[in-house]
Amino acid sequence: MNKLLICLIAALTSTASVLPVLAQDVASVEVDPVFIAPPQTPLAQTIKKGLTATYYDATKDSTAYAEAQKLYFFYGARHFEPIWLNEAAAGQVAFSALAEKILKLFAAAANEGLRPQDYLTSDLDVTDVGSDPVRIAALEIAFSRATMRYATHIYTGRIVPSSVSQSIDIAPKKLDEAGLLAQLASSPDPVKVLATLEPIYPEFLALKAALTNFDQTQTDRPMQIRAGAILHPGMSDTRVPVLRQRFELADAANTLYDDNVVEAIKAFQRTRNLAVDGVMGPATLAELNGGAPLTKADILANMERWRWMSRDLGAFNVLVNIPEFRLSINRDSKEEYTTRVVVGAIGHQTPIFSDNIRHIVVNPYWNVPNSIIKNEIAPAVLRNPDYINSHNYDLLYNGSPVSTGSVDWNQISASNFPFRVRQRPGTSNALGQIKFLFPNKHDVYLHDTPSKSLFARDSRALSHGCVRVQNPMEFAGALMINETKISRSSLEGMLGTAERQVNLEHQIPVHIAYFTVRVAPDGTLRSFGDIYGHNAKLIAAMGLDSPASVLEMVAAADDGTISP
Repeated sequence: MNKLLICLIAALTSTASVLPVLAQDVASVEVDPVFIAPPQTPLAQTIKKGLTATYYDATKDSTAYAEAQKLYFFYGARHFEPIWLNEAAAGQVAFSALAEKILKLFAAAANEGLRPQDYLTSDLDVTDVGSDPVRIAALEIAFSRATMRYATHIYTGRIVPSSVSQSIDIAPKKLDEAGLLAQLASSPDPVKVLATLEPIYPEFLALKAALTNFDQTQTDRPMQIRAGAILHPGMSDTRVPVLRQRFELADAANTLYDDNVVEAIKAFQRTRNLAVDGVMGPATLAELNGGAPLTKADILANMERWRWMSRDLGAFNVLVNIPEFRLSINRDSKEEYTTRVVVGAIGHQTPIFSDNIRHIVVNPYWNVPNSIIKNEIAPAVLRNPDYINSHNYDLLYNGSPVSTGSVDWNQISASNFPFRVRQRPGTSNALGQIKFLFPNKHDVYLHDTPSKSLFARDSRALSHGCVRVQNPMEFAGALMINETKISRSSLEGMLGTAERQVNLEHQIPVHIAYFTVRVAPDGTLRSFGDIYGHNAKLIAAMGLDSPASVLEMVAAADDGTISP
C-alpha cells in the first residue's frame, strides 16, 4: 500500500487549479516537485484536515511519517476527494455507491474461495467515525487497503509460495495497485474491474464451480468398492459382482474375475493413466472409488496454487504435475500429448517452478552432482576403485580425466574427495539418450532413463530431483511440432556415442507444478497423493479445517542405479 499511494501521484494528478503543496519539510524530501489540488467539497476539506493532522503528528523520518506523506500527496492530487465515502443528506459520512458494490463483493468472497472476514474488518465501521476528520480519513484509507488486499488475493493468492516450502520457487505476481485503484475510482462497475484479476485457466474455473455444488459432488461419487486383496485374472471374490454392475457386464452375480472383467478394468486404467495390466490393485481401486475423498480445503488449496501460476502459461507449453506423476503438452489449454514421468523422491524433492525449454542434448554426459558424489559415489569408489569403470564414469581432476590406477586411495576419503565425476554417453547413462534443458538454479531438467521398469509403478517419486520421461523420443516428436529444423527423426539420427546439442528456434514454457486435484475431461474431479506434504502445509497456512494429513511415503528406487 505504501508503494501504491506514491505511485498514484503521477497517474492521478490534475492539471487544472493546482497550488504548490504546503507541508512540513517538503524541501528535505527527495522527490520530484508535487502539486496539490485544493479541496472543492466539504467532505474533501475534512479528508484534507484529517490527513494533514496525521502528517504533522508523525515523527519525521519514521515509517508513519513516510506513509502519511504519501497519503497526503495521493489524495491531494485528486482534490482530496474520497473514493469510498460521501456525505449523506443529514451531513453524516456514508459509504459511496462504489464502496457499497465492493462491500457486497467482500461479503460474497467465499464464492471466490476467499474469506470475507479478511476484508470486512472493524476498520470499515462507518458508524464509528462521527465528524472526527482523522477517523474519516483513516476510514477512507482502510477501505483502499481492504480493496487492494482483496485484489491481491484473487490475483496472486493469499499465501507466499515459498512460505509453504523452500522447494516452491514461485515469485508472487506483481499487482499494479496504482493503476488498479485509479481504474476503480473512475469505473461505474468496480466488480467487473476486479473480476479481470481472477485466473482464467479452465481448471481453476472448474474448481471454483465445484465449490458451489461441492456437497452434491460428494454424493455423486461412484458406487464404492471395498478394500481387499489385489484381484488378478482367474480369482474369485465377492467384490466382482460390484465391478460387473459398474461396467454393465453380463452375468452380474458371477464372482469370477474373468476376461470380461479384466478387459473392462484395462479400459478403465487407460482412461486414468494407470498401468494397463487388468489387475485391481490399490491405485486402480482408488480411481474406481473416485479417488481419495475430497474436502473443500483440498479444492481451496488447489485454487490457491492456480493463483500462484503465471497469467500467461504460453499458448504451447509443457506441464509436469508432480502428484500425478504425469507430463502433458498443451496447446491453447487443450492437451495434445501426455506421458508418465518419475519425479524426485521425498528426500530429493523436485522443485516447483517455471522456465523455458531452450536446448536438447542427445547422447548426454551426466555430470554427477556433488551431493551424489559425496554420499553415494565416493564411498563406493573407496570400497572398490573399479566402480568408476564398471559404471562408465570418468574421474576428473582439474577438468581432466585421470585413471583410478594412478590415485593413491589411501590418501582419499569421502569427506576429502577432490574429484568430479561424469558418466559417459551410452545405454547405461543415468540420463538415457536425451535430455531437455531449461537452465535453472536447481539444475533440474527432463530426461530419458535406462530404468524403464519404474514407469510401471503407480507411485513414481523415485529420482534425485530431475524428471524422467517414459517415452522421451515420442515426447521429443510432439514437443518439436513447431520447429522447422528439429524433429523426432533428426534427433534419432544423432544417437551414438558423441554428445550433441541442438538449440530450439522457439523456447517452450515448462511448468513444474503440484496439483493434488485435477479436473478430468468429463468434468469430474480427480485427487492425487500429497507426496511431499505441500497440500497439508498449504491448508494449514490458509487456516482451513482439514483432517490430519498422512503423507504417502514412497520408497526410493532399489534397482542398483544412481541417477538424477
